Amino acid sequence: MRLAFRRSWRPLLAALGLLACSLAPAEAGPVLDRIRRDGILRCGVGGSLAGFSLPDSRGVWHGIDVDYCRALATAILGDPDKVRYTVLSLSTRFTALQAGEVDVLARDSVMTFSRDVSLGIVFVGVNFYTGTGVMVRRASGVERMEQLDGATICGSQGGSNMPEVADYLRARGKAFRPLFFNRLAESLDAFLAGRCDAVTAGASDLAAVVSVQVPNPRDFQVLPEVISRDPYGPAIARGDMELFSIARWTLWALFEAEERGVTAANAREVARTATDPAVRRLLGAEDDLGSMLGLPRDWVVRVVSAVGNYGEVYDRNFGPTTAINLPRGQNNVVSNGGLHYGPPFR
Repeated sequence: MRLAFRRSWRPLLAALGLLACSLAPAEAGPVLDRIRRDGILRCGVGGSLAGFSLPDSRGVWHGIDVDYCRALATAILGDPDKVRYTVLSLSTRFTALQAGEVDVLARDSVMTFSRDVSLGIVFVGVNFYTGTGVMVRRASGVERMEQLDGATICGSQGGSNMPEVADYLRARGKAFRPLFFNRLAESLDAFLAGRCDAVTAGASDLAAVVSVQVPNPRDFQVLPEVISRDPYGPAIARGDMELFSIARWTLWALFEAEERGVTAANAREVARTATDPAVRRLLGAEDDLGSMLGLPRDWVVRVVSAVGNYGEVYDRNFGPTTAINLPRGQNNVVSNGGLHYGPPFR
């Protein structure tokens, strides 16, 4: 009887051994090794759009994509300033990532099926929800997309916005002439110079443009139709699962911190005093989840202390105290009626 009892436990003990092996931190991948060796995170950004990524007059970078890179650098290197920014156009951004010229692509890039499965890259997650929009001059009298029949529309080469506009108008029997440029800034210049009747980009991108990057903002309007659902997200090249895991859970940590009320100002104090097990696990006060990523147990505390939670990042770049003043809408966390949330930290 005793022998049978012992034998019955052998499969369970073996399973527990396999589980223990599976919980051990994995070896660092080649890109992650290089980041740690060189002490710098190379981040590809758009570099020309307020709210997303734009240097100020002193050369200091700002934007929601910039803050993601700062958060990732904090997680990996312990310092939000250990980032080198490389400006990439829409047409070169994915090839630069594939070629290893940057470690992470964090610029307003739409996650699509073909990009995620066929370009040798993988999207980390969604850090901003928007959709394709179109901007026109108020003096044109155009109030709806369907009125652009026969119009010339400027847009960025390699982006998803012009194809969305084409689908929308052609489905309604409308014709138009596309005019492509390498960057949104060039498309905007052509529009302002009268070379096209409208300009297309992400609706949020255009809201930023109207607010801070065009003369006489009241002379322009973004049409009310948002004609697609475009999830923007950072991406890395395939082949470094360890970097992917850190990059993904860093993004999710920003969402979870907002949901749990953890801010840049209180992160260290909450880590010390929290009694909620979910908060304690998130901040490393209970269980050492960071070790499974090869990170310090308080890595989330360090990240949030450096850049804030997702709500703080959003407000700093798009919120009511900025010139853009873009309502959060679907970019809120789930508890506030939005789409963002992080999976359980356990």
